[in-house]
Amino acid sequence: MPKVSEAKIAILSTHGFEQSELEVPLQKLKDAGAEVHVISPDGEDIKGWDQKDWGRSVAVDKPIRQALASDYDALVLPGGQMNPDLLRVEEEALEFIKSFYDGGKTVAAICHAPWLLAEIGVVEGRKMTSYKSIKTDMINAGAEWEDSAVVADNGIVTSRNPGDLDAFVAKIIEEIEEGTHAREAA
Repeated sequence: MPKVSEAKIAILSTHGFEQSELEVPLQKLKDAGAEVHVISPDGEDIKGWDQKDWGRSVAVDKPIRQALASDYDALVLPGGQMNPDLLRVEEEALEFIKSFYDGGKTVAAICHAPWLLAEIGVVEGRKMTSYKSIKTDMINAGAEWEDSAVVADNGIVTSRNPGDLDAFVAKIIEEIEEGTHAREAA
């Protein structure tokens, strides 16, 4: 079984990510020994949203065009309302996410980020959670939505909100250490 301390993890994000939903997993996964890269559509630094106003910028390691899912063991998708809504219209971002899914790799999405999983068509029949305002979107996309802090279904980890970050990161680590996941097509 792989160890998280030997893992390479990508965090895909753009402007408007919920500050803690990127920064906390980034730091906790690094603290666990993983190599973590922040990836954005254009490779430029991205600015977070911190509860009610713009927050801090986060340095980006590379643009999506230079990132390959085959170089990583897992993908983390921070939420916030703006970030996933902007990413779900970016074809390169959707292809990148889908390549992780198709490769059986851990894909973790928090808050509004499960929208991205619905957009690539992989939620049907899967147990998932999300921020409550997109519950209906997830159900309409075919997810078996539940009101839980964190839900894992065959390497797909979803979480409700920033209050659940410790459990979210712990489940990401557990799923990475399980290795690749054989998935049936949605």
